[in-house]
Amino acid sequence: MGCARGGARLVGESRANATMPSTVATVPWVEKYRPKTLSDVAAHKDIVDTVTRLVDEKKLPHLLLYGPPGTGKTSMILAVARQIYGAAATQMTLHLNASDERGIDVVRNDVQGFASTRQIFSKGFKLIILDECDAMTNDAQFALRRIMEKYTKNTRFCLICNYVSKVIPALQSRCTRFRFSPLPDAYVTERVQHIVEEEHVSVEGRGVDALVKLAKGDMRRALNLLQSTSMASNGVVSEDAVYACTGQPKPDRVKAILDVLLNASFHACVAHLEQCRSEGLALVDILQDLGSLVLTLHLPQGVCGDLLASLADLEHALSGAVSERLQLGALVGTFIEARQAIVNAAV
Repeated sequence: MGCARGGARLVGESRANATMPSTVATVPWVEKYRPKTLSDVAAHKDIVDTVTRLVDEKKLPHLLLYGPPGTGKTSMILAVARQIYGAAATQMTLHLNASDERGIDVVRNDVQGFASTRQIFSKGFKLIILDECDAMTNDAQFALRRIMEKYTKNTRFCLICNYVSKVIPALQSRCTRFRFSPLPDAYVTERVQHIVEEEHVSVEGRGVDALVKLAKGDMRRALNLLQSTSMASNGVVSEDAVYACTGQPKPDRVKAILDVLLNASFHACVAHLEQCRSEGLALVDILQDLGSLVLTLHLPQGVCGDLLASLADLEHALSGAVSERLQLGALVGTFIEARQAIVNAAV
């Protein structure tokens, strides 16, 4: 009987262990490696030091955190909440994001209801985090002004957004503003290398460099791309695998396209770009990479300026409901005109 019980226990443990990897694998690395404390937030050291000092001195004001996505705004304020409240963070914090209803009713009911009450046996203020507040309606933002003033004694607000221009000036003036700039490539590389070691991912060649380049300072994008590439290529991250996973054109391919646009005939250029589209490359991605390459060319100032302005107009047109094939022809026509302008400038 003892052997049977031992055997049953071992079988149970083996089953539990067998299910653990699948459970862990379902956790996105963005959430798994999200900083838990302010000391873990290595980027934006000046902002973190300022907020840490305000928290330690119990003088935290209303905050407005703005900047591009994936730069650590939400991670930092959640770390602040854990540092202030500890295990009681869920009771003392109200976190609303863009997936929630953001109209005036939510401000008057949920936000005001949470701000107007005090927790029994708890000291200090409560924290309301309004993520992506630039998606709130103007009526909701105007209603929020009075609530922020009325309940300042027992509540602090943290507004988070990508575009500060969409937040009304009355709310901006009530908050201390911090801008989160895109993360430096060195920091993104360091963090990606750490996760590669933790997850035992094999990196080949310039795989990490490709990740960092495509992330463009967005840590969330870098980690999602790392995880998806690792899963798609059986744990091997290479430059080819990264570009294949994202569908982005490789730098060598973009250089070849630029060479064709600067030297081939109109119809040959159109045929080459059509072939690129048939291979799954998006015209807008090609256009953005071409803009970066044009800046490296030694063109006359007037020609370079006109060419970049035309590329910007094409990118804006592609963001709407337009014919991509027509914009492809316009792209070729833009370079044909630029070539003629170069000839005229040389005469």
